Amino acid sequence: MAETRNIYKPIKARLEKTIVESPTIKTFVLIPEEEFSFKTGQFIELTLNGLGEAPFTPSSSPLVKDKIEVTIMKAGYVTDQIHQLKGGEILGIRGPFGRGYPVEEFYGQEVLVLGGGCGFAPLRSLLYNLIAEKDKFKKVTLCYGSKTPEECIYKPFINELRNTERFEVLRTVDQGDETWSETIGVVTVLLDQVEVDLEHSVAVVCGPPIMMKFSTIRLMEMGFSEKDIYLSLEKNMSCGLGKCGHCMMGDYFVCKDGPVFRFDEIKGLPDIWL
Repeated sequence: MAETRNIYKPIKARLEKTIVESPTIKTFVLIPEEEFSFKTGQFIELTLNGLGEAPFTPSSSPLVKDKIEVTIMKAGYVTDQIHQLKGGEILGIRGPFGRGYPVEEFYGQEVLVLGGGCGFAPLRSLLYNLIAEKDKFKKVTLCYGSKTPEECIYKPFINELRNTERFEVLRTVDQGDETWSETIGVVTVLLDQVEVDLEHSVAVVCGPPIMMKFSTIRLMEMGFSEKDIYLSLEKNMSCGLGKCGHCMMGDYFVCKDGPVFRFDEIKGLPDIWL
């Protein structure tokens, strides 16, 4: 019988290096002590010994099993402590948990991806997966928004996408500067530049709750079906196991039943955008 991993016990992972993405966001490159597999869109619990743990969705390719990257915004006590790490430290990983993106269901479709801020992190993992199987999709369009040019993350990856056949990248910022030559405005303004075959398209949205709300509204105005809009909610997740109840949303636990949901699954639930 195959050995079952103890979901309560983290495996050790060495921090190989950190990458500064913006003034408040860093990517942490971790080397786990054993191969670690996840499906794109699933999340892990990252443990900082003696200080606590927090849930994060990997931003690296799910096809790579000897390394995992996690992109983290400094937003609280644990994330502030993680941001102070320099490399060489031993952290813990629990997981993977939850339901990720059903990539196989996207085969033969156009894929429209909308990201905002650090919501680009789970989407980068998805995009790596789509790149690896690019011949199975008609077209992939990324619409990404951030507050300023300085806060646009994954700049080398953006260049990689722009040089990948079948991929298109549109970016916008709320406030531009003399270095910015692309669109200015909230991320939904980019949808005015997008042409999609609605009968053969899906949309994926991840970002701050208010961004996801208005992106979903705009996608439906464009004619997208509720069942073809996928949201990564990550709503108040804590334990990752559906035990603490912090992430309850109607009859769902976001950590167990999500964090990826189709909009038609959750549209009638209260406070989904909080």
